[in-house]
Amino acid sequence: MQRNLTTTKVSTMAVQIATVEAEQDHDLSADFSFNANDPWAVTMTLDTIAGPVDWTFARDLLIEGQFAPTGDGDVHVWPCLSPSGEAVVIVELDSPSGETLLQFPTRAIQDFVRGSVEAVPVGDEAVDVDSWLEQLLRAS
Repeated sequence: MQRNLTTTKVSTMAVQIATVEAEQDHDLSADFSFNANDPWAVTMTLDTIAGPVDWTFARDLLIEGQFAPTGDGDVHVWPCLSPSGEAVVIVELDSPSGETLLQFPTRAIQDFVRGSVEAVPVGDEAVDVDSWLEQLLRAS
């Protein structure tokens, strides 16, 4: 199945970042993007003082993490309540330089996930192997 090569969904949302080691909160923004040509993945771009930082991880983590803890490895996602009692989704990023917890409004995550599922429903993900190989060979 050939899919349009453009990003099908981009959402910008406020994020509260709490670095576990420093226990300091920082408010930033994040862009979540979904490309129908890579339907299993989402990319989160954080706007930091040092410049944009991209994390690409499984779309299923956002889908499942709205309702129950999920994740293995460098990215974990789970539902939670903020100190003020608002529904939030926590995304934990683990890297060699430490852990960071990101707190997103649940509604913003739901809207982004809904858009990605409308573009490529869960279970309809497919890879056009010929196009993928062509892109891979062009990149080398």
